[in-house]
Amino acid sequence: MTIIPEDSVGTRLDQYLAARLPELSRARIQALLKDGSITVNDKPAKPKTPVERGMIIEVNLPEEEPEDAQPQDIPLSVLYEDDDVIVVNKAPGMVVHPAAGNPDGTLVNALLYHCGTLSTLGGGARPGIVHRLDKDTSGCIVAAKNDAAHLSLCSQFAERDTSKIYLAVVQGRPREDSGTVFTNIGRHPVNRLRMAVVNPGSGKPAITDWRVLRHDAATDTTLVLCTLHTGRTHQIRVHMLHLGHPLIGDPIYANPKRQKAQPGRLMLHAWRLAFNHPGDGHRVATEAPIPPEFAPWLAGAELPAPAE
Repeated sequence: MTIIPEDSVGTRLDQYLAARLPELSRARIQALLKDGSITVNDKPAKPKTPVERGMIIEVNLPEEEPEDAQPQDIPLSVLYEDDDVIVVNKAPGMVVHPAAGNPDGTLVNALLYHCGTLSTLGGGARPGIVHRLDKDTSGCIVAAKNDAAHLSLCSQFAERDTSKIYLAVVQGRPREDSGTVFTNIGRHPVNRLRMAVVNPGSGKPAITDWRVLRHDAATDTTLVLCTLHTGRTHQIRVHMLHLGHPLIGDPIYANPKRQKAQPGRLMLHAWRLAFNHPGDGHRVATEAPIPPEFAPWLAGAELPAPAE
């Protein structure tokens, strides 16, 4: 729910959004209002609607359709590969697929060069892509080389037949040693760059199991093991913030400059990924080496052994 400042109550919606979203021009906001991309309480909004306390304002920006991705000779760290699938250790800072603002230099460009062909079901800008990692997240990501493999993997992610285990470093220490966060996650009603925990009936269900591995008293930070049962955008980042423990180095949900620990990156790593092979069904279990930035939190941490 949007928290409306007292001095904004009664302001026209278009004027309020123009002040809160300086990256959007007034003309752009008017166009979004006209085509129904801005809603108030889940209904299309009008420019002159007065802002009131408790309003739920949502701004949906349609993505521009990028051109077909082209192969680029970009180094990859391959964890597993055969004729159907490839699993790589994505570097932090690498975008998964071309989009507005990132037309090339992405994981897809690198995969097209390395593999030659990928599945076509993701479209020309997203060939082979069945799931995503945030730009600043490192670790395991699988891509499909053909359409049959793509369909199988998509089904497994949807049916929660995959295993996705992450390492994260958060600010502070949770009161409990472990727990499960089960909420709905949806787009933040005003800031389009953020996701948020939303009321039941909106957004999509998101489930994260978490467990404390090691607390560092000097920086008051904690290494946490997170197991995802769903795959919502920014899920771990939103859920840990919901618990009161934002991730270290998170430029969207925290203020890295004010954090005592300064690793120079978002401290989130897709450590282990397992799935059933699309061809013969055998279990493929992959593990991405833990980045050196995590080293200060690993000493004395009891990392779980790989599942059998």
